[in-house]
Amino acid sequence: MSDVLLEAENLTKTFGNGVRAVSDVSLTVHKGETLGVVGESGCGKSTTGKMLLGLLAPDSGSVTFDGVPLAGLPRARMRALRARLQVVPQNPQTSLNPRLRVRQSIEFNLRAHGAERPARRPRVLELLERVGLTAAHAERFPHELSGGQLQRVAIARALATSPDLVVCDEAVSALDKSVQAQVLNLLADLQAETGVAFLFVSHDLAVVEHISDRVAVMYLGRVVELAPARQLWADPRHPYTQALLSATPGQGRERIVLTGDLPNPADPPSGCGFRTRCPVAENACQTEWPPLAEAAPGQLASCVHVRPRESHVPRA
Repeated sequence: MSDVLLEAENLTKTFGNGVRAVSDVSLTVHKGETLGVVGESGCGKSTTGKMLLGLLAPDSGSVTFDGVPLAGLPRARMRALRARLQVVPQNPQTSLNPRLRVRQSIEFNLRAHGAERPARRPRVLELLERVGLTAAHAERFPHELSGGQLQRVAIARALATSPDLVVCDEAVSALDKSVQAQVLNLLADLQAETGVAFLFVSHDLAVVEHISDRVAVMYLGRVVELAPARQLWADPRHPYTQALLSATPGQGRERIVLTGDLPNPADPPSGCGFRTRCPVAENACQTEWPPLAEAAPGQLASCVHVRPRESHVPRA
C-alpha cells in the first residue's frame, strides 16, 4: 500500500493581472512526514498551499488526497475530506473570531464536521491540554491571549477533527524566536503522537530545517530543488538554494550575495527565471527553464549544471 497521502501534479495558476503565481509544480506528501516549502515572498508558496487544500482551483494540473481527486468533488464529499485536511494560518489574531471565546472557536470546527454537542466540551479541553493550555484558556477571548497562546489555539482547532494532513502557512513567522521554538517542538510532539503529516510553508530556512523531513525550494512559482532536509543543508545543488543557505545565520558558509531584485512574475525573464540573479548563469539558461533532474539519490534540482541521470526523473 502506498504511503502517499497527497499528490499534486503539474499545478499552474495565473491570476487576472497576468501574474503566473505557480508554474508546473508537482509535489507529494507522505503519511506522517513534514514537507517544508521555502522561498522568498511572492514565490508561490501560499498559492500552492491553497491549491493543495482545495481552496483555490488550479488553471491546470491536479491534486489527489488519499487517492481521491479534489477537482469536481460534490460539496458533501469535499466537506468530509476537509475534516482530514486542515490549516494553521499565519496570523490567528485575524483567523479567530474576536467575539468568540477560545472554546467556541474550537467547538465551531467540531460542530461543522458533525460532532455531537455532549462530546464537544470534553474534546475542547482535551485539545487544549494537548497543546499546552488549560481549561481556563477555554473561556478567554483572543485579545486576552499572547501570540504563542493564540497559535496553540489555532493548532488545537486544526487538530479537532483528527486530520491526516495540516497545512501550516507561515504558522510561526509572527512569533519571536523563543516562542517559535516552543510551537515547532509542539508540532513535532503532536506528529509523533498522532502520525499527522504537515506541509510547512515558510520563508525562514532555519525554521524549515528544524521541523522538515524533506524540503522543496521555490523560486518564481517553480520548485527549483527538493531533497531530504539534511541532504539539502549538507549539499545544496541549485544556486538559489546555495545563496539562501549562505545567508542563514550559523551555517558557516561563504556568503553568496545575489544581485538584482526578484523578477516581476507578470513579466518573467526568458528561460530560467533565476538567471538574472544567478552567479553561474550561462547562455543556455536564456532558452528554457530546466526540468527537475536527479542531482543525487533522492535529490532533484532544476539547473543546467545538473544533468539528468536517466530520461525518467522521479516526481518531487
